[in-house]
Amino acid sequence: MKLCKVNDLTGKEILAKDIITPEYKILLSAGTILKQDYIQKLQELDIKDVYIKEDQPDAKTVIILREEVGENIRFKVKNILEKHTYSHNEELVELCQTADNIIRNILEEDGVIEKIFDIKGRSSDIYEHSINLCSLATIVALKMKLPQQTVHDIGVSCLLHDLGLRYLTIEYENQNLDMLSEAEYGEYKKHPVYGYSALRSENWISNASKNMILYHHERLDGSGYPLRATEIPKECRIIQICDAFDEMICGIGCERSKVYEAVEYLKTFRNIKFDGEIVDIFLQFTAVYPAGSIVKTNEGETGVVLYQNKDFPDRPVIRITKDKKGKKVDVIKDLIQINHIFIEEVIE
Repeated sequence: MKLCKVNDLTGKEILAKDIITPEYKILLSAGTILKQDYIQKLQELDIKDVYIKEDQPDAKTVIILREEVGENIRFKVKNILEKHTYSHNEELVELCQTADNIIRNILEEDGVIEKIFDIKGRSSDIYEHSINLCSLATIVALKMKLPQQTVHDIGVSCLLHDLGLRYLTIEYENQNLDMLSEAEYGEYKKHPVYGYSALRSENWISNASKNMILYHHERLDGSGYPLRATEIPKECRIIQICDAFDEMICGIGCERSKVYEAVEYLKTFRNIKFDGEIVDIFLQFTAVYPAGSIVKTNEGETGVVLYQNKDFPDRPVIRITKDKKGKKVDVIKDLIQINHIFIEEVIE
């Protein structure tokens, strides 16, 4: 370990010793991965130095879009959609090019179809949600080897799928919609219709994309809305699965869930609400326990997920930081090589 100035921290460093307050309370425990908000809090508390681990493998997060690319695209999508008013769609056509930019950036990544991605929970930002949905659905479409035009149509519809939410006045972020009044819930369930209606007469967006916007909350068993449809085109089924997952982890139209909970939801309703083949394809590249997650094993140990094992999204490599008695340790365990150990709980 080494002593490091807090002002020199960049994030993702791992504490080697507990940080203790003057009242002898543990502020942050050894083994904690330092996030930017943790660093900021340390600075606010005038903590100058901390001990961090060195010469150890770091958590290796694999993301679909590079951070700078994703931020630039989010700014553009937000800028375009915030200017939109009903039936004034002049600037929305720019999102066709934005969808192609996302697809191109994904295709430029080496081995993108073979990777397992660390998809993490976020705030309920509908612009970031739309971009993440576009990325997820594009990966599925590419793995299914769908035609280029279909991939484009999927990308465009993803960026516009929640356009109808802009016409709502009710709160829908990070809350159980069953707690809404019947009238409010009924209004929320109209947002696919609002989005579809706003674009119905536009000739720059394909009929396939329009239908994806209308159908993105439908389910195979007829439990969806607004049409309770059961005959659903393949490309719409892709968006339904990716959208359901991403809504759960960022808290749009529901209370925010952990990634493994969203994964279990898709598994539970495979071939019931969702197309089983597409669910399987989606889960091939979705890490159940994203890098950086703090987890507890079936043996009572606490650790942090370091990185994923190819073809095994639920068996990552983890660093054990506390044994089952709570004693501090530093042991790397590859869950592919140690079959009797599995992750039982996500702590953070």
